[in-house]
Amino acid sequence: MLDETAKGVFTIAATPFLPDGALDFESLDRLVDTYAEKGADGLTILGMMGEAGKLSADESLAVIKRVIGRSPVPIVVGVSAPGLAAMSALAGEAMQAGAKGVMVAPPMGLRTDAQITGYFHNVAEALGDIPFVLQDFPLATGVQISPSVILQIVADCPTCVMLKHEDWPGLEKISTLRKASDAGARRISILCGNGGMYLLEELLRGADGAMTGFGYPEMMRQVIDACHAGELDHARDIFDAYMPMIRYEAQPGMGLAIRKHTLAQRGMIAHPTLRKPGAGLSAAAIAEVDALAARQKRRLNDLGL
Repeated sequence: MLDETAKGVFTIAATPFLPDGALDFESLDRLVDTYAEKGADGLTILGMMGEAGKLSADESLAVIKRVIGRSPVPIVVGVSAPGLAAMSALAGEAMQAGAKGVMVAPPMGLRTDAQITGYFHNVAEALGDIPFVLQDFPLATGVQISPSVILQIVADCPTCVMLKHEDWPGLEKISTLRKASDAGARRISILCGNGGMYLLEELLRGADGAMTGFGYPEMMRQVIDACHAGELDHARDIFDAYMPMIRYEAQPGMGLAIRKHTLAQRGMIAHPTLRKPGAGLSAAAIAEVDALAARQKRRLNDLGL
């Protein structure tokens, strides 16, 4: 089961589609294999990057079973839903299929600390003994969760074992949470998103790793390993080589299309299709991504990677 000691790289997996929008299971198999080869310690599926909201219930379960049956690393399943009944049902099916935990984001509309705390109390009750990840992504959800609220949820809900940290800016939040755990609060795992944009600083502030879907998942593995080895300058050099692509990927509304283009160019999936509604990249954007990829490759060759 997923627990508070989780660390390293939990890659957020894309969901591959054929050009007509149907699920592409062959690409899904290849993607799972490649994520593991690139150093993933775990995979998170059916998150926002996985276009979970565009899948039917049957499709979601099919993806869950296919990934769990293929993956050599633990799987966390996104189960966020407008209602607790749907969330609980998907979570139960995921765990029965072999998932190690689930991830839950707060629904839009929560505004007060009491509303947020009350919501996650209800989540913990609905999920029972299933361990869950609290996804803190205000850029997407519009829900601002303060460190004190996170600490209250962690204190009240023993099955909350991880924070998916995607606040922006959020480095001070990590520091505040780690100072609290150093002072005696329950320490949970913190894995960070935002496409890896702040990964190095997040690690130095006390994060345990990354949970994001950058199109070059090996970047997280390389940076984390160098950082843990005490080779901070080398970690910075690696990060700097990828930074232009990370920056470009970070464009709101375009990130997933850019990532899927990259995954397709690398042969990890067959098609860069986003399921509708969702647009692809213009010819100009594709040229920009490809130019960044070529320059990135040269810089990595200089580093011997």
